Amino acid sequence: MSPAVPAKPAFDLKSTAWTLTALRLQSPDLATLVAALDARFADSPGLFDGDAVAIDLSPLQDADAVVDFDALLPHLRRHGMVPIAAQGGSPAQMAAARAAGLAEAPDAQPSRADQRQEAVRTVVREVPVEVVREVVREVVRDVVHEVEVVREVEVVREVPAAVAAMVVDKPLRSGQRVYARGGDLIVLAVVSFGAEVIADGNIHVYAPLRGRAIAGARGDVNARIYSTCLEPQLVSIAGIYRTTETPLAADVAGKPALVRLDGEKIIVEPLSS
Repeated sequence: MSPAVPAKPAFDLKSTAWTLTALRLQSPDLATLVAALDARFADSPGLFDGDAVAIDLSPLQDADAVVDFDALLPHLRRHGMVPIAAQGGSPAQMAAARAAGLAEAPDAQPSRADQRQEAVRTVVREVPVEVVREVVREVVRDVVHEVEVVREVEVVREVPAAVAAMVVDKPLRSGQRVYARGGDLIVLAVVSFGAEVIADGNIHVYAPLRGRAIAGARGDVNARIYSTCLEPQLVSIAGIYRTTETPLAADVAGKPALVRLDGEKIIVEPLSS
C-alpha cells in the first residue's frame, strides 16, 4: 500500500503591497459630498472602474462631525469606487469607519516637501553675553588649531544604491496595473484605456498613453510623465491629478508631451524634438 500523499493546504497567507487611490474629504456633510461627487465624476464613467479607495479623513481630524459612512459608501460605489479603508480621522471618525466595515489604513506618508519643512527648525534661547563671547573665543582657537594641523580631509558620504528602472515591453490592457516601487517606470508598448501605470519616480511611455499614469506616488513633486502619444484617462503627480474632464490642448493631445507639477497645478507641455 502506497503512503498517503499529504493534502495540499487550502490557502496561504502572504504579505503584499497595494497602492490605493486616496479620496480626501474636505467636508463631513453628506449632501455636499454627494453633490461634489456627481459634479466631478458623473461625466467620467469608467474613470475608477472598480478601483480600491481609501477615504482620507485628515482634513476633518479636528472637526467634531462624524461622516455618515453608511450613506456615503453607496454613492462612492455608484461612481465605480470600491471603498475598503479609511485613514487620518479622529478616534470617533475612525470608529464610525470601522463600524461601516472599512479597514483602518496607515496614515499617508508626508511628501518630500513636507518632510523638508518639518526638518527645518529654529531654536532660540536666551544666553548671557559673556557666555556667548567665551564660546566664540573657543571656536576661534579650535579653528586656528585645525587649520595648522589638518593637511588633507577625506569626506566619505554614504550614497544609497540607485533603484533600476522597471521596463515593461508588452501592451497593458484594461484592468492591468504596474507599479515601479522606488524608481522609474519605462513602458515600450501601449497603455490602454482602463490600465494603470504607477511609479515612485518618473514614468516614460514610448507608445500611446491612454490609461492612467501616476508618477511620484510617494510624494515626489519633481517626478514627471513622458509619452510619445499623450491621450491619458488620468495623469497624477505627487497626489495632484488631471482627468479627461479638462481637455488637452491641440499641441499636446495625441502628440509627444511631458507632464510636470508647478506648485499644485498640473502642467502639460509638448516635447521638443
